[in-house]
Amino acid sequence: MNTPITPTAANPLKLGTRRSPLAMAQAEETRRRLCAAHGWEEDVIELVTVVASGDQVLDRPLAEIGGKALWTKELDAWLADGSIDFAVHSMKDVETERPATLMIAAVLPREDVRDVLVGAESVAAIPAGARVGTSAPRRAAQMLHARPDLTVVGFRGNVATRLGKLEAGEADVTLLAAAGLNRLGQSAVGSPLPSDTWLPAPAQGAIGVECLAARADLVALLDAIDHKPSHAAVMAERALLRGLGGTCHSPIALLTTAEGTDLTLRAALFSPDGAERIEASATFPAGDSDGPAALARTLLASAPEAIRRHFTGS
Repeated sequence: MNTPITPTAANPLKLGTRRSPLAMAQAEETRRRLCAAHGWEEDVIELVTVVASGDQVLDRPLAEIGGKALWTKELDAWLADGSIDFAVHSMKDVETERPATLMIAAVLPREDVRDVLVGAESVAAIPAGARVGTSAPRRAAQMLHARPDLTVVGFRGNVATRLGKLEAGEADVTLLAAAGLNRLGQSAVGSPLPSDTWLPAPAQGAIGVECLAARADLVALLDAIDHKPSHAAVMAERALLRGLGGTCHSPIALLTTAEGTDLTLRAALFSPDGAERIEASATFPAGDSDGPAALARTLLASAPEAIRRHFTGS
């Protein structure tokens, strides 16, 4: 049986995070919530920062240099060797298949799931032939499906970097996550796109806290800040990704809505050039992994080859 944890300023719990401004904001929110839940002073949780591999290479799409693992591998290693007690992640950036030794012990209340368009008031208002700055396959495919006259140019980096590239004229418009802008105090930037017509990314807007699955003491502590509805929605979305066999190259957009204890998952798959699109939805109880798996089979069964080749599910 684990001894209850009582951290002190001299012997703090260590929370690992990437060093980007948004990652730091997410870590600080996690620390605030955990300390408030347990009546601790904030100095009993130390933020331990790392420059993730994904933050070091900005001139190529993430899918070309190792995928989402580039956001997590350094923190995973620190969890394994005990350098940190837990790690905070943007769940959108966490690969679907995680080591069995690790556990997403808490998901904070989910922020705004929408994308924000910067540089135009709406997708329809983007000038003909304009350049869209994004390196996200979902955003690129969804935009090209709606506006095949547009051109997509690669755009990576944190919020400030991408806004700077837009200001420098490297693209005419770009897309950012509303959640990130809100957490950085920049909610006035851009025009949010309606989530019912412009479907978000899986797990967008969700912060997850991960620790070693064997650390029952930490799991119990983190349960105090776990927002069960957000956790259930994120796990359903990740289960759909698992069933589809999606990768960083796979354009998928989805929206989860809740009614009582049921979740409705609406998902659209695209070909990378946006020419092909299919959509399906399913309703199932929260916590039911069979529902997302069945939806994945439905989507793949109806998908043309131009879409299906980008997914490995069966």
